[in-house]
Amino acid sequence: MLKTFKNAWKIPDLRKKILFTIFIVVLYRLGANIFVPYIDSHVMEGVFNNADVAGSMFQYLNILSGSALSQATLFALSISPYITASIVIQLLSVAIPALERLSKEGEEGKKILTQWTRIITVVLGLITATGYYLTMRNGFGQGAEILTDKGVFAAIVIIVCYVAGTALVMWLAELINEHGIGNGISIILFANILAGSQTIVQTIIGYITKGPWWLVVAEIVIFVSLAIVTFVVFITESERRLPVQYAKKVVGRKMYGGQSTHLPIKLNMSGVMPIIFANSIVALPSTIALIFPANDTTSWWYHVVNFFSPNGWFYPIAFAVLIVAFAYFYISISFNPVEVSNNLKKNGGFIPGIRPGRPTSDYITKVLNRIVLMGAFFLCIIAIIPMIANWVSGGALQGIAFGGSSLLIVVGVVLETAREIEGQMTMRHYKGFLE
Repeated sequence: MLKTFKNAWKIPDLRKKILFTIFIVVLYRLGANIFVPYIDSHVMEGVFNNADVAGSMFQYLNILSGSALSQATLFALSISPYITASIVIQLLSVAIPALERLSKEGEEGKKILTQWTRIITVVLGLITATGYYLTMRNGFGQGAEILTDKGVFAAIVIIVCYVAGTALVMWLAELINEHGIGNGISIILFANILAGSQTIVQTIIGYITKGPWWLVVAEIVIFVSLAIVTFVVFITESERRLPVQYAKKVVGRKMYGGQSTHLPIKLNMSGVMPIIFANSIVALPSTIALIFPANDTTSWWYHVVNFFSPNGWFYPIAFAVLIVAFAYFYISISFNPVEVSNNLKKNGGFIPGIRPGRPTSDYITKVLNRIVLMGAFFLCIIAIIPMIANWVSGGALQGIAFGGSSLLIVVGVVLETAREIEGQMTMRHYKGFLE
């Protein structure tokens, strides 16, 4: 992989794309350190260090924003509204026939869908920014004085800054898509997670300086992390290849077809999306508890919050069930076995031993269901192991509670970017660079 990046650097066109991507990431990180007026960033950071925020949606969004949310900076909303808007458009393209036709109309349809995505991003940014302001005004249910001014003008300034930051992040992501290397959303997420990983590094360093026993703990954490990285790379690159045979056709005096190829089905086709969806649902009670705290230990609301707490037994079980459910849901809207079967039939292709048409689509569906289940179990392992480690350690490893999903995003972005660079190099016919 390092050799791929090294060889790409020798190509002037790719070097410009890489430098442009790095430039955009630097601009983004500068914007992520511009503080929003009327917010006390020190108090805000103290709130996020509180154990009550652990496991809530705010902690997860803080990781995805590179700690910009806890520091109350311009890009506090980060790329989350843009991701949500993209998912909404993707879901609507499956549910609404008019949008489905647009998605299949090529470049012109893509421009219209992109424009709708931008509008939805700004609307979601406005809604989220308003929610953040009201939550900060309430002190995250902890009585913290986060706002230095609670007037109407200060509220407008805070909300406008957050919405403007969302629009800027969306623009930067699209610039990477057009002129850089890799997917803009993925690259910004990658930069945010790396920026926020300093907390985990500081935690490990703190263990090392505590004494010999903590040094052993740090070594175990590092070893397990390397093992998980290897495991993630192996699973991410794994695929089931269904053999496909194309029938021979005689056109004039020439014979076409007859080739043997395969239909690749990735073991983890849904990527990290099921984890993001599942976390949004399972963290909802903890997030609501921050806005409406349960102070009375005898009330029913206190028992509900305690039952859905990240430190309870129900949280990881519900998380695992939702990951499996969303894995199947995401595949059902992103992969259509009937369409694949029809395309094979139109091009004279078939799976050996399976009749074309309905039997082929049923066979692909059967194989896909098994692969999705294995991929969902993999996501459960990656997402829940850090939570269990944090629970066993009594909260000492709180910094790695969402480390599994973050690691999955980082590895996925690196592999995806490396594949795109290899594809760009292949298109330019630079022989020997991929050896």
